[in-house]
Amino acid sequence: MSKNIVIFSTKGGVGKTLVATNLAVSLARDQGQRVCLIDLDVQAPQDMARMLNLNPNRSMADIMSLLKKPAQSFKKTDFLTQNLFGIDFLAGVLKPQQSPYIDPAKLKDVFSLLEKDYDYIVVDAGKSFSEIFVATLNQANLLLLMLTPDVISIYQTKWILDTLQFLHFPLSMMKAVLNRAESLAGISWQEVKVSLPIDILSQIPSEGKIVGLSVNRGVPVVLENPKSKISSAIKQLSNTLVTEKELFTERKDIDQIKLKQLTTQNTGAFWQNKGMGETPSAIDLEERDRVDEIINLKRRTHARLIDQLDIKRLDLKLFSDHVKTKELRARAEVMVTNLMVEEAGSFISSPEMRKKLVKEIVDEALGLGPLEDLLADPEITDIMVNNKNEIYVERFGKLELTSKKFISNEQVRTIIERIIAPIGRRIDESVPMVDARLPDGSRVNAIISPLALTGPTLTIRKFRKEKFKVEELISFGSLNQAMADFIKACVLLRKNTIVSGGTGSGKTTVLNVLSTFIPSNERIVTIEDAAELKLNQEHWVRLESRPPNIEGRGAITIRDLFRNTLRMRPDRIIVGECRGLETLDMLQAMNTGHDGSMTTIHANSTHDVITRMDSMILMSGVELPIRSIREMVASAVDIIVHTARLSDGSRKVTQITEIAGMKDESHVDLKDIFIFKRTGIGVEKELGRVLGNFSATGYKPSFFEEFKINGIPFSEALFKPS
Repeated sequence: MSKNIVIFSTKGGVGKTLVATNLAVSLARDQGQRVCLIDLDVQAPQDMARMLNLNPNRSMADIMSLLKKPAQSFKKTDFLTQNLFGIDFLAGVLKPQQSPYIDPAKLKDVFSLLEKDYDYIVVDAGKSFSEIFVATLNQANLLLLMLTPDVISIYQTKWILDTLQFLHFPLSMMKAVLNRAESLAGISWQEVKVSLPIDILSQIPSEGKIVGLSVNRGVPVVLENPKSKISSAIKQLSNTLVTEKELFTERKDIDQIKLKQLTTQNTGAFWQNKGMGETPSAIDLEERDRVDEIINLKRRTHARLIDQLDIKRLDLKLFSDHVKTKELRARAEVMVTNLMVEEAGSFISSPEMRKKLVKEIVDEALGLGPLEDLLADPEITDIMVNNKNEIYVERFGKLELTSKKFISNEQVRTIIERIIAPIGRRIDESVPMVDARLPDGSRVNAIISPLALTGPTLTIRKFRKEKFKVEELISFGSLNQAMADFIKACVLLRKNTIVSGGTGSGKTTVLNVLSTFIPSNERIVTIEDAAELKLNQEHWVRLESRPPNIEGRGAITIRDLFRNTLRMRPDRIIVGECRGLETLDMLQAMNTGHDGSMTTIHANSTHDVITRMDSMILMSGVELPIRSIREMVASAVDIIVHTARLSDGSRKVTQITEIAGMKDESHVDLKDIFIFKRTGIGVEKELGRVLGNFSATGYKPSFFEEFKINGIPFSEALFKPS
């Protein structure tokens, strides 16, 4: 009787298929066991076969079709694919359309056919909760849950455990396998272990280059590179499974009738209510046909609307006129309503459904299609279109895949052109990348073929209409009161400030908050690539750079604007982001009377800001010795405020550092004043939340006495470590 091992994860990209494949091969080649490897990931058929360089002709779906005919005899070996790696392979399906033929009730019979001939059966169970998965788990002696050292993976693994316990599967049959365990950017394995109620059976290191070569050649990594760290870890795991018999539990079926009741309760699936989707085999075919009919209806109506409005001949600049766009939209809604009556008849009887379809069709024809609802959602900060079928959003600092889709890649291209045409930009094969801005100020980046290989790609950083106040950042836990008081005092004292951090870490938000402390009687000039800054002051001049026109002329760079700004008698200059030679201009301005100026820079820490500024200046072609650049930085910049987006999606000010002159001839002296000390990661109710506290380092800034001289209240006690 075989021991059956099921490998599962609801999160993609954790290495589930790779580990299942190599574990099966290692059990056969290193441990001398008879092994059958089954691919039951019906949503990604053939991935495992390609990893083994196999081309199976029959599948489990074919076995099940014969099992329905008891009188017919057949050899199970006719359905297995044998290879040089010492294992037998069985595909679940050969293409996604076969997935409805995988009958959960027949899985037990299939396993019964196989288990007498093998010592171990290793199953890749895919990444969806479904009747197929539960029926597979009924045949398992051990469930290995794959995860990686990140918050999302830990959360989803805990969710799996909670759900399986609800379905009466014992925790004793479940173990964790931690992939990419040595990732420097990941959570430590000790923190992962504390977060989960099950043991980590194996920690597998990350060796991307070795794995990539192995996958591309179709040879398991345990054979291709047997002495690598990842191979050693998988071999150790296979040895553990063979020698430690107590890992395996007796199989126990759960009540399938109860499961069916759960999966059909109310009008949605149980798993969907739990936050996970179904596999294709669980989809009701009549409902699927109805969905297809609605999609076809939308396509027909959309095509007729475009034809009747002659949208392809409309001047795209019309879409920048709010009044004309509103009139055109109202006319289109009437036309779509009438067209749907002609196309659908009485097929759609619900007024709510009709209204929804009218909105979707008009959005696709005249608006931004499926992006309209995402742009209207205040919880969403970023929208990322990878292609027509993949639209991701960032919500509360976490990425999630939406159910929204475009009709075609051509529609994505049309939306991009609709965004950029009113502002005089173009995108085509000769200019396949473009930056633009929506009417509400949201920043847009688009890239098409031949550079984008998977289809037109669109990224939107949404523009927040409301202005953050420092009190809100304190309530969010982005910084504490002492830090807020200090940066306010620095702005009032006209200290030159750089806000550093990674992409999406909140640099612009912090820069906006800093600007609120600037006295209203000062003249402020802001310079940006894409206007994002929102200042409260009345005496504020906004400048924005301009890319080349269609002929490749007329570009106005940030550096051009900066030089002009010096002739505009500014009290303070704020540059949205320094990313090139304008860095040198900014330093010179800070050194020549424009105290209190601010900018942002991409960097990993306050200490990396110095190296980043060196690189930007030198890469721009200016031949200056490093010592001269650093002396200029040390004399120009006073304070660096560093922001970071943590693993739980939260954004925090993690360092406030003073540039206290030169330490020696080539090193700038950096003194941390406030820092965020990370202490761990939350469990249970605070699962995944980054724990820590803000603390003063004990260092008192060199300009502290200036606070008193200028009458700026600030207590020396706030610099004492907490």
